[in-house]
Amino acid sequence: MNANITPPAKQSAVPSRFAFSPFQREISRFFDELGSGWEAFTEFRLSPSMDVVETKDAIEISVELPGLSREDVKIAMDGDLLTISGEKKAEKESKEREYRVYERSYGQFSRSIRLPRSVDPAQIKAAMTDGVLKITAAKRPDAQTKTIEIQSA
Repeated sequence: MNANITPPAKQSAVPSRFAFSPFQREISRFFDELGSGWEAFTEFRLSPSMDVVETKDAIEISVELPGLSREDVKIAMDGDLLTISGEKKAEKESKEREYRVYERSYGQFSRSIRLPRSVDPAQIKAAMTDGVLKITAAKRPDAQTKTIEIQSA
């Protein structure tokens, strides 16, 4: 019998695309030992991508929320803080399926943005189409930027 044969290593819960470095393998081992596995870490990371653009008349916010319906998303305004939150629920898992790649994230999310004082809270509108939430926060007419001409003395 050969004494140099080592038993196979324990299979990590981290998908192979994440196991690039010894540091990442150590993080994976840490979560495996906690018993929470990689799934708990990916739920914590869920944060939708967001673009914020200012125009002359409004602040326009676009948030990518693929797989969500408008019923899954809440928008709240508290003072000058606009908060977008919701939950992306995981599909029911089947015990007969073994994932080869697991990239989608599930869980609760919340993104906040502080809006300028020039925004009129009563004039905020939101629409969702094809997984993209678009929020338009209109500026007050008296708060819009005005150009002042410089005259010669």
